[in-house]
Amino acid sequence: MSTIATLQIGEIGYISEESLDFIPLKLLEMGCLPGAEVQLLQIAPLKDPLYICVNGSHLAIRVETAEQIKVLKIE
Repeated sequence: MSTIATLQIGEIGYISEESLDFIPLKLLEMGCLPGAEVQLLQIAPLKDPLYICVNGSHLAIRVETAEQIKVLKIE
């Protein structure tokens, strides 16, 4: 299974239910809930943070956090 950190720029995934225990409360409050659509928009020049779009909101998250959040990719 993929994580947000393994998505390619422009690729879309859906947050997996099993990631719920690893998503920080702050991100949950911003809409990073299981089933939410996530698109990787940009990667910072030094590879950290990652810029993502979750349900229309743009967020920057650390790579360590992105590696914990599993996503399902629809091909």
